[in-house]
Amino acid sequence: MDEQEAIQKKREQISRVQRTRRLVTVFLSIFIIFTIAALICLAVSVYSLNSKLDKLDQTIRYLSTHSAQGKNSLSYDYDLKQNSYKTDKENLADESDIRKVYLTFDDGPSSNTGKILDILDDYNVKATFFVNGRTDKHSIKMYKRIVNEGHTIGMHSYTHRYNQVYASREAFEKDFFRIRKLIYDTTGVKSVYYRFPGGSSNKVSNTNISDLISFLDKEKVTYFDWNVMSGDAVSNELKSSQIIENVMSDVIKYKTSVVLMHDAANKDSTVAALPALIQKLQKEGDLLLPIDKDTRLIQHVTLSDK
Repeated sequence: MDEQEAIQKKREQISRVQRTRRLVTVFLSIFIIFTIAALICLAVSVYSLNSKLDKLDQTIRYLSTHSAQGKNSLSYDYDLKQNSYKTDKENLADESDIRKVYLTFDDGPSSNTGKILDILDDYNVKATFFVNGRTDKHSIKMYKRIVNEGHTIGMHSYTHRYNQVYASREAFEKDFFRIRKLIYDTTGVKSVYYRFPGGSSNKVSNTNISDLISFLDKEKVTYFDWNVMSGDAVSNELKSSQIIENVMSDVIKYKTSVVLMHDAANKDSTVAALPALIQKLQKEGDLLLPIDKDTRLIQHVTLSDK
């Protein structure tokens, strides 16, 4: 083999080595990219699964908490007279009464809060929003919009996680101050209204509810439960027509009705039902109002019950 052939062979060998290196580099790059993508997908799946499990846990706890509050929660049949808490006989309405109806929305802000605010504005109706703690830009905007548009903003705990909120009185107080501070820092309003997650008659609290009521009294905060359920708390699949029927069948019973509704992201049926519900209530001559200092107290449990 002459010198020229040796050089050519050497070049070919170097070329093969370079091609092999490039192939290995490409393979490793693709492997790394796919590995990172797979890890990201896995992390997203785990986060999504945890969220679904948390929502399922909340739903199970909610159903457990409210199983004693109606004749059949799963069929959305709610009758105050069947509840374990006291019926306010003085609040029972007759045909001559002008009924007051307080639409209240729990668990926001969410992507549905703005839609609900738009509908309320369309009908010149003021409502009450018992909010949870969120610090994203949209939620901050919703807190401000609730206040700026004349609605009442109330507290519904910061986390709405029963095992955290109700772990102890100290845990409840910490959560309370956190949500009140967020609302104040965002809107300038020192909220004086509270709704217990699960209601004051909940069955999941590890702390005597009377201790928590005493704490709210000390903070000069009034808590409100409800005496009318829309049914949207129990199922996200509830038809808007059923929501309307649930509300309308109960508001006729009371001089003052505090209606439990939700503005969470999965409550599209509530949004869909709201315009027709407002129209029906206004046609009946009911006054639609936001909770204020003059609102009749609707409470499942009071200190006198303990």
